[in-house]
Amino acid sequence: MPTIGPTHKPPRKLGLMARTLRWILVAWFKRQGWTVEGTAPYPRKFVVIAAPHTSNWDFVYFLGAADALNLDLSFMGKESLFRWPLARAMRDLGGVPVDRSASHNVVDAMITEFARRDEFMLTIAPEGTRGKVRQWKTGFYHIALGAKVPMVFGMMDYKRKVVGLGPAMMPSGDYEADMKVLSEFYRACTPKFPDRATAL
Repeated sequence: MPTIGPTHKPPRKLGLMARTLRWILVAWFKRQGWTVEGTAPYPRKFVVIAAPHTSNWDFVYFLGAADALNLDLSFMGKESLFRWPLARAMRDLGGVPVDRSASHNVVDAMITEFARRDEFMLTIAPEGTRGKVRQWKTGFYHIALGAKVPMVFGMMDYKRKVVGLGPAMMPSGDYEADMKVLSEFYRACTPKFPDRATAL
């Protein structure tokens, strides 16, 4: 289990567009009365499971939590989003361009990204969409397993208005067994739209 410790790397420097957007979203979040909970493990190399994910508002609340916890989280985005005029802002906000046409390439690319960085906190929503899906996508698990980094249980509970980070767990390689642990944790989290939530 990773130890808890301070982050020594200074926050990433943001361009004007990213800085303005982040300021607006964080300021709005702070006025909504949500509580931020949790502590990130150290070293700062892990996969954050962003769940449950049933609304675009989830991004705003999670961004607010990251700001409160002083974390520079990263996320994957399709390559087309990293073109002018959004390219600088997307990278400043933590975006990592990927080619989503081949899922195995995405997993391998993120494993490589973990290997080359001193700090990398990759946020992934396993449901992959705000609509109803049959089951979680498994990419987050294979990335953590291949990169040999823990999975941190990110969570949003609309009933309690709590957002933040739960426990961390190293993937064991037994996907079904690990999903039972995740299922038990997320059972207590109420999504914005429960009818869109995906059972593990």
